[in-house]
This record gives sequence, structure tokens and C-alpha cells, in this order.
Amino acid sequence: MTTDKTTHNRRSFLKASLLAGGGMMLSVSWLSSAKAADKLKALNVPEQWSQLNGYIQITATNLVKLICPNPEFGQNVMTSLPMMVAEELDVDWKGVVVEMGPHDNTKLGPQFTGGSNSVRMYWKPLREAGAAARQMLREAAAQSWGVPVDEVTTKAGVLRHASGKSAKYGEMASKAATLPVPKGTKLKAPKDFSIVRKSKKNVEGPKIVTGKPLFGLDYRAPGMLIAMIQHPPAFGMKLKSFDASQTLKMPGIKDVFSLKLYEDGFEQGGFDTRTFNDLLVVVGKTTWEVMNARKKLKVEWEPAGDTKDTMTGRGGKREVTVPGELESTSAQLEKMQEWSKKPAQQLRKDGDPETAFKNAAQVIERTYNAPFLAHNCMEPMNFFAHVTDEKALLVGPLQAPGWTEPTLVKRLGLPADKIEIQMTRMGGGFGRRAYGHYLIEAALISKRAKAPIKLIYTREDDMTYGIYRPMYTATYRAALDANKNLIGFHVKGGGIPEHAIHANRFPAGAVENYLAEGWEIPSNITIGAFRAPRSNFNAAAEQSFLDEVAEAMGKDPIEFRLELLKRAKEAPVGKNNEYDADRYAGVLTLVRDKSGWNKPGNEKYHRGVAAYFCHNSYAAHVVDMVTRDGQPYVERVFSAMDCGIVVNPDAATNMVQGAVVDGIGNAFYGSLTHKAGAAQQSNFHNYRLIRHNEAPKKIEVHFVENDLDPTGLGEPPFPPVFGAVANALYKTTGKRQYDQPFKSVLDKRI
Repeated sequence: MTTDKTTHNRRSFLKASLLAGGGMMLSVSWLSSAKAADKLKALNVPEQWSQLNGYIQITATNLVKLICPNPEFGQNVMTSLPMMVAEELDVDWKGVVVEMGPHDNTKLGPQFTGGSNSVRMYWKPLREAGAAARQMLREAAAQSWGVPVDEVTTKAGVLRHASGKSAKYGEMASKAATLPVPKGTKLKAPKDFSIVRKSKKNVEGPKIVTGKPLFGLDYRAPGMLIAMIQHPPAFGMKLKSFDASQTLKMPGIKDVFSLKLYEDGFEQGGFDTRTFNDLLVVVGKTTWEVMNARKKLKVEWEPAGDTKDTMTGRGGKREVTVPGELESTSAQLEKMQEWSKKPAQQLRKDGDPETAFKNAAQVIERTYNAPFLAHNCMEPMNFFAHVTDEKALLVGPLQAPGWTEPTLVKRLGLPADKIEIQMTRMGGGFGRRAYGHYLIEAALISKRAKAPIKLIYTREDDMTYGIYRPMYTATYRAALDANKNLIGFHVKGGGIPEHAIHANRFPAGAVENYLAEGWEIPSNITIGAFRAPRSNFNAAAEQSFLDEVAEAMGKDPIEFRLELLKRAKEAPVGKNNEYDADRYAGVLTLVRDKSGWNKPGNEKYHRGVAAYFCHNSYAAHVVDMVTRDGQPYVERVFSAMDCGIVVNPDAATNMVQGAVVDGIGNAFYGSLTHKAGAAQQSNFHNYRLIRHNEAPKKIEVHFVENDLDPTGLGEPPFPPVFGAVANALYKTTGKRQYDQPFKSVLDKRI
């Protein structure tokens, strides 16, 4: 442990200590330079910090700085993750400063924002870091006062002894930083929390509302140029030739050139997804000049034909053939209908579903379809890069720096300790920024241009580039006996280029005869994680179908689900059921009670319900729909969540509310189509989003209270919104919805 000044970058000090139990290597002496120094100056505090571990730094004046390891895109990890450290450190939250850490997987852990994993992943390691630092401070005080460490107590950043001696953390920080990191430090019991479970304001709130530079698009550097890429006009096309003579005559333009993102034979990692490999680049002084000059390019494109990619990472090393067809939505739908009739891969089978359906008194069969969806992050893709022969600095919005750095190492030919990645706040992510092709593009452009550059995608560039939510279809079948009992369940799902079926989720385990199958059609239209991947379609179709089955059985939709969950708990069928039936039933019971389901006073509403499990959490919604001017609107939503301990209740509530609005908008309007390989939607004038007057007037969120470790929250509330909206629409219009989006019922609002 050392005391260091703010002149070291993240690679300048490599000593690390291992905290027992968490398995995480924590830096003891790094401190980002310029940003930290600016903050210190603004706060009028000395530039001398005592480093207790990679997450905690304390000044002699008792100012505590906590480092947030994970990138922020609105889920408020910049507040919730430091709260976990502060809880075990036992400091006064009012005296805490939070700063985003640079990329360093060794010192700050995985640093991946995605999969609803941030709080879940860091729950134990960050608390251990705080508890270890607190113990080091206690030991420093004990040595200074000549008393047993067990007699030293802490409260809100102050050390005390029964003799009357006391000291603020800052007074002992320098000495504490010289002590070894303790092992096996005991963590607080949930009943003793004083910060966690208490709502805290967003630490970046003042900067956001006052327009301070936080995002990648805000970043500036001396001598920085702007770069844009001219992509092919359609999937399945590639660059043949170009004439940049007129472009180079435009004001402010420095260069036009082409380069390859990946060389032939390059082994792509699991998140190295890219759509177009040949890059046609325009570099100039300003965004406006580059945008206008790019229009002057004369480009000849040609069919790419079938290509082969070598993939590594998820699924092991393999060669993938990418078809060269110029695809259209109409042909894709026809192809999916054909494939749905073919034999598919069996994903799970319980009992004898074939006999159950053969002997059924009634078979209910419905098919559900959904289109590609674009992420549409409010801040389009961008990244700053300054690459020289010796080192590289990259700054911008990125969800998964640890997955991108190995690709940078290979493409730049630089060792990892010569590459620095700093993460800015992201203007939305939803999975889109887990794929770092745009960062690699920026780095290669900077290297070629021999200058610092910022690569910027326009909205049109981003929306037509790909890495979409896949196109899905699924056929559900239910077998009922003569007494209207559910005796068989079958789901067969497919998609372009993947299916959405989670074979081991509800109602698997609750039906004696069960079959799940899946199939996939290859495509050159690239896909990526989209808020609750696969689940966002699976929940919509499944929850709509369960409502229809409940109606055929003459049962209340909530009670029907609860009966199935009771069966899954008391007499589970098969193995590998992913969900906890009690917790699943818990959110349904909670949302039933809080919404007043089937209670007087709700007669004006057409009500729909849905519930789903994903990312280790449970969500249920009741959607209340009304008709205004002949059009359906969602007026109220009641939500119930079980995500374990809720670290920051206000932020958690906001996240659920955001998921509800996002889900309603995508259910009604989300759709991206193609014709001859070209995306037919390119900006918000023809890719419809939900509008302010269409958002619910009330979204009431309730959390199941328990002491279980936190699980996911960013994604789980999103999928069941689609099903709840579909079920409410049925009650409103008398018509079931099988094809997303549901805008066919909104003829006056399109």
C-alpha cells in the first residue's frame, strides 16, 4: 500500500493484492490523472490521496473518493455500486465523491455493463473492498492509540475508542495505506445496512441537468479531427471502387481512404460482431464539413457474395458462412413459414407430448411473429482514438472494454499495457455498445491518419448498420382433456438468425407432457444483444398464449398461472427448471394485490397481466388500458419485482418505469424492415417511438422484500410488458395480437 499523487495513469503501478473470498485482484495505487486533478481543484482539496485499494481513496481532510468500475448508461451504477462500498466502509455518504474508473480488468474486475449483472457481479467484491478498508483504518487507529483493534469502532467515517479517543478516517488513511490487506473480513448483515436500501440521488444528476460534458460526443482533445464512414447501402454489398476527387475539394477535408476492419483470416472474439468489413473513411476538421463532403463521394458497390468468418469465444473456434443474399422482409417471412413446418432441434422433452396431443379433446395452436428492432441509443455510436507507434488512448461510450481490448491488441500490434481505454457516460446502450467494432474502427482510422480523431456515426449510419434484435417466430400448442385440464404443452420457435426459445423456463416443469424445439435461418443481417435478449420476444408470445389458454379453460389468468406454479413447486416435472416457483408466484401475488385485480373500482380499465423470469429476477405487470378518441392507451401500470435486495430504491423504481415505457413503445411501434438488403427505416421520422402523451399517467412499482443477494434489474421488467399490453389490447378491442408491432390497432396515431 502506498500514498501517491495524481500523476499516474492506470498502468503506472502494477502491484495488486487479493481480497479473500471475492477472487478479485484489486489495485492499490492507481489514480487517473487529469480528471481526478480537475475534481480536486474544483473541490478545493489537496491533491494527496491515500490509496486503500482499487476502489477507495481518502484525503487527509476526510474526503472519500469511490471508484465506479462499470460503465454507466443510465441504470445508475455510478451511484449504486459505490453505495455498496460505502456501506461496508461505514462512511458518511455526504462526504463521498464518485469517479468512473478507467478500463483495468485486473484491478477493477470485469467492468462489463450488460446482462443485468453490474450489481449482482459486484455485490460481494465491492462490499469486501469496503470492509477490508474499514478494517485497515481500525488497525491503523489501534496502533496509533496503543489499544486492541477489537475496541476500535466506526461510524460515518469516524474512528472511536472507549477512552474518548477519536479520529476521522482521513487522519488515519496514510497509515492505513501501509498495512496489508486483511483476509476474511466479516460483512454486515442486511438488517444493519444504513446506506444500502436507502434511496440516494444520482451522483451525476447535477452534471446532467446543467449540461456538463459527460458523453463520448462531448469529448474534445487538442488537434482532434472528425471521421465518418460511408457504409454500403445494403446488407450483402461491399466496396468495389470510389472517386473522392470532389470530396477532397470540400472545406475542411483532410483525407479520404479505405481500410479493412479485420484482415482476412482474423479470428473474431465473441463480441467482435461487425456488418461491413471494408471501410470508406472521410476525415476532416468538423462534423458538419465531413457530413457534407461525404455526400460528394462517388462510390461503386458490388455484391459481397457468401463470405466466411472465423469465430472464437462463445461456442469455441469455428468457421461461419455468411450468406450474400440481398434479403427482403417479405421473403424472410415466407422462409420462416417454410422452416416452421420442417423438423427442428429438440431442446427439451418431458413425458409423452405426442400422445397427449393425439388424445386431447381440444388443441389450441397460435403463431406469433416479431420483426427486427434497432437499438436506437439516443447518443449514436462514437469513439475518440489517438494511436501512435508507441501507445493508444481511446475514450468513449462502451459496455464491455474487457472484450474489446484483446481485439485492439491484435489489430494495433500494441501490448495491452500501452492501450488505455477510458469510458464516458453512455447515451443509452441496451446491448448495442457491447459490440466494440466502432472503437476498433476509430483506432485504425487514427493510426492511418496519424492524428487524434473522433469517429461519429449519424443516426442514419447507426440505424441502418445492423446489430439488431433478431426477427422471431414461435408456434405454441396446448392440449386440453375433456375436463379442460392442461395435459400437454409444445413450443416450436425459430428466427433470423437465431430463435428465442428458453426451453427450461416456465411453464416447463409445470406440465407433465412438454416439448420445446428450435430452428434458425442464417442471414447477413447482423444481430446483437437487445435489452433482455430472446426473452423480450419469448415472454411476449408465451404470456399472450397463456392468457388464451386460461380463457379456453375458463380460468382467471393470474389464478391459472399460480396453479401451474404450485404444480411446479410441489411436483416439478423434469430437470433443469431455471426458475424458483415460489418467487415467480410471489410477484404474481404481489401485483394481483397491489393492482386490485378483480376488485371493484377498476371497471373503466381493460386489464392485461403478464409475468416472466429472466436474468435471475422475476417481474409481473398489470396494464390498465383505456380508449380515448377511439384509440387504446395504456393509462396505468402496476409492476411487481423480485430482484433480491434493492440497493437504491429510487433508482430501481426509475429503471422499472423506464422498462415499462420502453416496452409499451416497442410493442406498439417497434419494427425495422428490409428490401433488397437495405433497411427501410433510417431515422425517427419512419422508425416510430413512443411519445410523451402516450406514456402511462401512472406506473406504480413494488418490490418483494427479502434478504437475498441482488439479481438483475435492467432487463427483467422489459419482456413481460409486451405480453401484458397484448392481453390488455384483447380486452379493449376483442382481438388477439399475434404480430408485433401492434400498430394495426392504432390507425389514427401512426
